[in-house]
Amino acid sequence: MDCKHFGACGSCTIYGLEYSEELRRKRERVSSLFGIDDIEIFPSTQTHYRARAEFRVWHSKNGKIDYAMGNSTRDGVILIEECPKVSKDINSKMWVLRDMIQASPILRERLFSIEFLSVSNGEILVTMIYHKRLDDSWEIESRELEKKLDISIIGRSRKQKITLSRDFLTQRLTIKGREYIYRYYELGFTQPNPEINIKMVEWVIDRVESSGDGGDFLETYCGLGNFTIPISSYFNRVLATEISKSSIKSAKENCQLNGVDNIDFVRLSAGELMEALSGRRSFRRLKDVDLDSFNFSTVLVDPPRGGLDMDSIELVSNFNKIIYISCNPDTLKRDIELLKDRYSIDKFALFDQFPHTTHIESALYLNRR
Repeated sequence: MDCKHFGACGSCTIYGLEYSEELRRKRERVSSLFGIDDIEIFPSTQTHYRARAEFRVWHSKNGKIDYAMGNSTRDGVILIEECPKVSKDINSKMWVLRDMIQASPILRERLFSIEFLSVSNGEILVTMIYHKRLDDSWEIESRELEKKLDISIIGRSRKQKITLSRDFLTQRLTIKGREYIYRYYELGFTQPNPEINIKMVEWVIDRVESSGDGGDFLETYCGLGNFTIPISSYFNRVLATEISKSSIKSAKENCQLNGVDNIDFVRLSAGELMEALSGRRSFRRLKDVDLDSFNFSTVLVDPPRGGLDMDSIELVSNFNKIIYISCNPDTLKRDIELLKDRYSIDKFALFDQFPHTTHIESALYLNRR
């Protein structure tokens, strides 16, 4: 990827390298960290891979506005004139959007940042965040903007949210030859690189298929059901947990959209799930779920950068097979050290979610020794 802002913008921290060399260095880092040579790597397309993006809006003294990003030295911002990593759909609309906002004092005034979310059919959701109260005049002009650009707009300010048409997009993903439908809500977490996301889900399915264990499946940190729903057809029953109310709501909705009926989505932390499984504590949230009826064979965890807490380590240690999705190789290494005496790493993969950065997404398949 070529970008005029390489070296100045803090968003992309690796530049001046051939992509193959960048991947080699990422693989080498993980290989030396874990002492493993057999690591599969999944490269990304180098441009237009990000379906989610956020830009600060910079107001110059002459009234001109620009997109801005933090600079590479972390002590200021740079004004953005191009961003070849955002999806083609975002790229085709974001500059026209900026110019149309520029032409409207009402839309421009005290606009702080703009967030973009796109899906494969070309739909775009735009959130405009302000440091002012949004009134009827803002809504009138924003509706006109929404219509002209064929986008969905949300306006946000302190304790205020105005949804002009809708606050979600409908994503369709083809995974293992089957189409899945997801609703992506404005503030919900979604994988930013759709192409790599599909490869990650298919890699997990390949591991599940090759094991042939069947039985029941547990997933923690399930989010909106990104992994859960495609994987569910390979197991008898699925229990999926998440601490976010909005994510559980989205997951249940996505379950209905895909006609899946063998998943129980429940809002529980890992510690609460441990208490429930051991019978130490009952939860009203589990009143319609018979935990004793599950015969779990496999667990999938996809924690945030901090990795697994000790409750989660204790929880996954009860399973014969663990699928661990990680966005931080250092916390992954820490957690695997706690599991290595009881589990062997059968498969290890890297997924380059964020080219031109040091970020590394990993997936491990562990078997009880």
